[in-house]
Amino acid sequence: MAVAYGTARVLDGVSLTVDGGELVTLIGANGAGKTSCLRAISGLVPLAGGEVWFGGARIDTVPPRRRVALGLVHVPEGKRLFPRMSVRENLELGA
Repeated sequence: MAVAYGTARVLDGVSLTVDGGELVTLIGANGAGKTSCLRAISGLVPLAGGEVWFGGARIDTVPPRRRVALGLVHVPEGKRLFPRMSVRENLELGA
């Protein structure tokens, strides 16, 4: 998978496999591309190359709302959640 913002390619050649029941973390310094990777998987930023597969189906051409319907959920970190809602309400909204 590859992600670019304008002419700046920020990810290139990323390959990640997560099998059912596995817990996988992305760890790295600020600016390493963790958020860009997750946003690309979620469909929030377009791919500059490669594919995204989920549950045996290719989903990189599927809009984010459809990815959620398939069971793919992205819960952002930080203050970009809905500040007037409780933590529980924010999680239930994502569910």
